[in-house]
Amino acid sequence: MHPFTAENSALLLIDHQVGTMRLIKNIPLDRVIANTIALAHTARILKMPVILTSSQEGNVQGPLIPELAEILPTPFADRIQRAGVVNAWDDARFKAAVEATGRKNLIMAGVTTDVCLVFPALSAVAEGYAVQAVLDASGSPYDISENMARQRMAAGGVTLTATNTLLAELAQDWSRPEGNDLLQVLFAHVLPPMFGVAHPPT
Repeated sequence: MHPFTAENSALLLIDHQVGTMRLIKNIPLDRVIANTIALAHTARILKMPVILTSSQEGNVQGPLIPELAEILPTPFADRIQRAGVVNAWDDARFKAAVEATGRKNLIMAGVTTDVCLVFPALSAVAEGYAVQAVLDASGSPYDISENMARQRMAAGGVTLTATNTLLAELAQDWSRPEGNDLLQVLFAHVLPPMFGVAHPPT
């Protein structure tokens, strides 16, 4: 796998909806939300392409978390609102949006690892993309479904990662012009037990 950089990667956030998020039980929900917000901030700081998608917002799944609209207003407005197709990759508009980025490295997080993330991650790898799945910006209702999804992705060629690891990989060098803003994201959202920043970058 070639290194993922801001110049060769795109961020895909799948179904981080206020209703669906209540299904997550294997990891604290506030951690998933904080890490998702960190990924959004990171992509904005590094000017990476971002694709957001949701499923049946008018039903119990609900809208995407409001922080995404605040941090990524254009991707939020352009989000792919699926009618119900489970595997986002099977939605022609979603796949076309990914192709339009011109990026072959995809960073994916899905609100549920065992449904929203596993299927598009495997589908993208099967079509020649390199995929990193961010497991702590995703979650599952049961430990067994989470573990099976992780095993299935790993066996299918998906690289499993965590938010702090991915953020450091994209940063490359904390002394770069964006480094201070990236550190603020890391300390404010990803590592709050150890560090605290009053205000994340705007």
